[in-house]
Amino acid sequence: MTLILSAGIILAFGLILFCLIKWWNVQCVGVTPVHLFTFIAILFTSGLDVGLIMFPLTEFAGYADIATSPEYAFSNPLAIEFGYWGFLIWGFYFLTSFYFCVVEPRVKFFEIPFVKVINNIVIIGTCAFTAYLFLINLPWYVPQIGDGESVVFTFYIIVFCVILAAAYSSTDIKYVKILSLASTWMFLGLIALMWANASIGLGEFGTTIVMIGNYFTNIHNFVLPLNDYHEFYLFWWFAWSIMIGQFTSRFVGGLRTWQVLGALLVFPSIPLAVWFAVLYYYHANSIDIGGFYSLAMVFVGITFVINSLDSLIRLYSDNLSITVSKFGKWKYIAGNVIALFGLTILFELDFLQIQWIGALVIGIYFACLLYIGIFKRKEVMAIKASPEERLVDFEKIETVH
Repeated sequence: MTLILSAGIILAFGLILFCLIKWWNVQCVGVTPVHLFTFIAILFTSGLDVGLIMFPLTEFAGYADIATSPEYAFSNPLAIEFGYWGFLIWGFYFLTSFYFCVVEPRVKFFEIPFVKVINNIVIIGTCAFTAYLFLINLPWYVPQIGDGESVVFTFYIIVFCVILAAAYSSTDIKYVKILSLASTWMFLGLIALMWANASIGLGEFGTTIVMIGNYFTNIHNFVLPLNDYHEFYLFWWFAWSIMIGQFTSRFVGGLRTWQVLGALLVFPSIPLAVWFAVLYYYHANSIDIGGFYSLAMVFVGITFVINSLDSLIRLYSDNLSITVSKFGKWKYIAGNVIALFGLTILFELDFLQIQWIGALVIGIYFACLLYIGIFKRKEVMAIKASPEERLVDFEKIETVH
């Protein structure tokens, strides 16, 4: 599996470099372009899930234990956490967003029936994995309900309700946009709340966040997997990459290729860095997050899960023509809830693993490149801009505004 992952990473970064060289200044326009802030909000809240809220405080100690994991000795726990979540790996999302915005309309690889089926299996499986992560992390943040060792039906009810809310939200694209913006503001509010609770001074915050700089001086160490846990993260990012690119590419609003890359690498990384620095301050100073503050984190985590799931449900439902207009709202909601909740349970029982899904996505990368090389090389190499009809529609929208 490590060999498959390493090959996928090398391919992805090679393709990113090729796209930048070949199409550096191409204007990218999605099918429903939005303003930059809305695009970043959709990307950030759709491209991240509850792990962002719930993982760091459970992981810092492990990254600091270099006796058990000597491979972490080159950096500090905060920089490693950032490296697992920020900056460089958002390049995967740039690659897929650019592809679906500019290249796929000419190639139509994902419209091939077999590819469409495989891609939607990936999307549905990753949706369920997101719900599974939420389920297994709830006991750490809400120990009042259960310790995670025994079966507590309350946790399952919470996850079921989250999936139900996401399925309902996916019935109308306006809900997806509203929830993306709301989630972004709620996350920023959570940062402010946690900051105020710990009474972090600007000097203390500066001393903490500067530790992330070690990531950039050691960025090469984060390209290939450091260990099995890093490998898990990288497979996880691959599992997300195609579907997030497919979804967020719809909302790109006239950015140039280099601007899309800059937006994806920089804008999400800033709040990530601030959030991780605040959490690391809690960890380093052994500040308790029990009671209200852990519940606040769970609440924001729930919005992130709903936001991630509704985007992906909307995506695979559209791909498979499982629409509200075709089946009716309640049949549509019931079908999605049953499928996702059932798969969530399979993840918990270890019948499914995210590494398998990530490996499948890497296979899709290679298959797509091979297909282009054999059948669509001339069309791709001739690309000069986003599809003409999108550019015309975008110019009309800009004229109105």
